[in-house]
Amino acid sequence: MAAAVALARPLRRVPHLPPRSRSVPTPLHFFARGRCGVALAVAAAAVGDSSAKGSVHRHVIEEVMDILDMAQMASQRRDVFHTSFLTPPIIKEAMLAIKKLADIKAVAQGGYPQAERCRISVGHPDSMRSNPDVVAALSISGNFRLEPCSHGDFLGAILGAGITREKVGDILLQGERGAQVLVDPELVDYLTFTLEKVGKVGISCTQIPLLAIEYEPPRTKSSKTVESSLRVDAVASAGFKISRTKLGSMMSYGDVRVNWSVVTKSGATLKAGDVVSVSGLGRLKIGEIVTTKRGKYVVQLIQYLIEVLYELPTPVKACSALRRE
Repeated sequence: MAAAVALARPLRRVPHLPPRSRSVPTPLHFFARGRCGVALAVAAAAVGDSSAKGSVHRHVIEEVMDILDMAQMASQRRDVFHTSFLTPPIIKEAMLAIKKLADIKAVAQGGYPQAERCRISVGHPDSMRSNPDVVAALSISGNFRLEPCSHGDFLGAILGAGITREKVGDILLQGERGAQVLVDPELVDYLTFTLEKVGKVGISCTQIPLLAIEYEPPRTKSSKTVESSLRVDAVASAGFKISRTKLGSMMSYGDVRVNWSVVTKSGATLKAGDVVSVSGLGRLKIGEIVTTKRGKYVVQLIQYLIEVLYELPTPVKACSALRRE
């Protein structure tokens, strides 16, 4: 049992790295040594430029810089290291930065082609002849016909077993049958032994092959709104059909995210391609933006009709701001 409890603690197969200053990193953090060092400095400069332009959130920059450190060490040791599960913004920026590195191969895997939360494996090309086995799939089954459970219920059951969020990938709901969950392979034995209930429903938890994952692309509907500005409170309130006052209250509680980063200022502006998530209400993507002759904006809103499968940071069923009222 002691071994099982130990597995529940955060697991990260990465080397120990010295503490980093939490300020926005610059390329001066690295010492160029040969081709890899020069490329690393170039990659760091690209990340720093993105931060300076305000296109990437600070915490994303910090995560990417840690991954670049890992990549440098993997190249020097001719070894392979793996991150925990990462969110899409971090994956995107990290993969772009790693492309600028010499003698580094990187692979992002989430268990199935459309996965949003993925793990990145980095290593010297000679050490990564094939994709590492870093993701496992679990089937959580039970009779959910009379007691339907949400994504938050399944996530809450896993976190309640002592697992950290970074060790869990996507959660694919299967209606009354249960859900399929992507996890760190080192947690499979612990979770199959520990998980007994999701909500009030007794469950069985078994490992399944990644090829057995059932995935249905999310359904969406498109609409348009005309706004005088591209402020997040104006566009998002129109998309989710709530008042600006209500959205502002939700923002103050940290229930609103843009590109997976919490936004607390209603004056933040949106652009085409941004993804806005509101806890308990879902997620929408900003499509085409057209400026009218009168200076207003016609914004295409692409709303996801199914529950966001991995966005909620805590096991909740409804938005905290709505509950407080």
